[in-house]
Amino acid sequence: MAKVRKDSKGRVLRRGELYLRDRDLFRYSYIDSFGKRRYIYSKDLGELREQETRVKKDELDGIDIYALAKSDLNFVFDRYIETKLNLRSSTKSNYVYLYNRYVRKGFGKKKIVEIKYSDVLFFYQSLIKEGLSIGTVESVHGLLHPSFNMAVRDNIIRNNPSDHVMAEVKKKLKGRPEPRHALTFEQQQTFMAFLDRPEYSRWKPIFTVLFGTGVRVGELIALRWEDLDFNENKINVVHNITYYPRLDSGSRCEYEMTDPKTESGTRTIPMLDKVRQAFIDEKQYQTETGNHNIMEMEGLTGFIFCNRFGSFHNQGSINREIKRIVNDCNAREQVNARREGRKPVVVPSFSCHIARHTFCTRLCENETNIKVIQMIMGHKDIQTTLDIYAEVSESKKQDVFRQLNSTNIV
Repeated sequence: MAKVRKDSKGRVLRRGELYLRDRDLFRYSYIDSFGKRRYIYSKDLGELREQETRVKKDELDGIDIYALAKSDLNFVFDRYIETKLNLRSSTKSNYVYLYNRYVRKGFGKKKIVEIKYSDVLFFYQSLIKEGLSIGTVESVHGLLHPSFNMAVRDNIIRNNPSDHVMAEVKKKLKGRPEPRHALTFEQQQTFMAFLDRPEYSRWKPIFTVLFGTGVRVGELIALRWEDLDFNENKINVVHNITYYPRLDSGSRCEYEMTDPKTESGTRTIPMLDKVRQAFIDEKQYQTETGNHNIMEMEGLTGFIFCNRFGSFHNQGSINREIKRIVNDCNAREQVNARREGRKPVVVPSFSCHIARHTFCTRLCENETNIKVIQMIMGHKDIQTTLDIYAEVSESKKQDVFRQLNSTNIV
């Protein structure tokens, strides 16, 4: 049986504790993360034990590993993401999912002090070679860059190895296609007209609302019948439903209701006549077929749009449907154009977000008040609105001068 050690007052000492009678001093010894024995001293046992608690907590948190620059990138990212207390749970889950998918099992295992600028550059280039879009690589960069910044501020590394890497990556991609822009009016009309075919007519109300309101896909999914005011012809955007992997559910994707993406996202959108009719058509379809949204979220029901199972759509499923419709539309258009001896109107591959961008473009083409556009779109930063407006203005400027060519003003 092990001998029980006590101090001069008869108090039982814990493992690692020792009372040095000749010095009237308490000592606690422990092995750090690198296998080195370390000691803590105190005149008071209670104070010693407070220090013991801090040591054990720091050991669990990995503080000593981090402070001595022995941690890997995974540790630094995990530490960084835990500092983001104001992140929405859906946003945080999405960030962690993105990091785990592309970084954690490979590049994330590198020691933080050993990562150089060229390492980050090669890593980003390898992601592109694997087929990732430049947008996804930028999202990964958006996680790594602030993680490295935190390590710089904590004096773990001197410089951020990811500084200016994205600029170099983009410079090397000059020969790649330009980022996708909004659909032209002709492309948009071609796509919408194709939805009149019986096999796709079920999707027309959804895309009419997307192209006619500019709502985000999460806002579309969260729309309820009571959010529509047919008397005032307006739509109240008050909720957002996301479909992301949840940290507390083994990274399984689940729906979650939140407020709109930004404070300015809570807004009222005037209802165009075609959008109004789309809602009426959707209501009639649901009445005739009995197929309506049966989901309850945060105690709320009466959601407008649903899939064939009465559940929510999600961004992935809608984007897949867009791809299917666009492919069929373009194939038929090529045949019809050859038969009619004209140039085909090819609809580019697009996403739900491009539908929102397209609505904003149409709005900018017909409205000059930037604040009105910002309020309708729910842009938090007016610079986002200005960027789209500037792109549209450049295009319209070219049109104006083409018209001037035929008026002989000089």
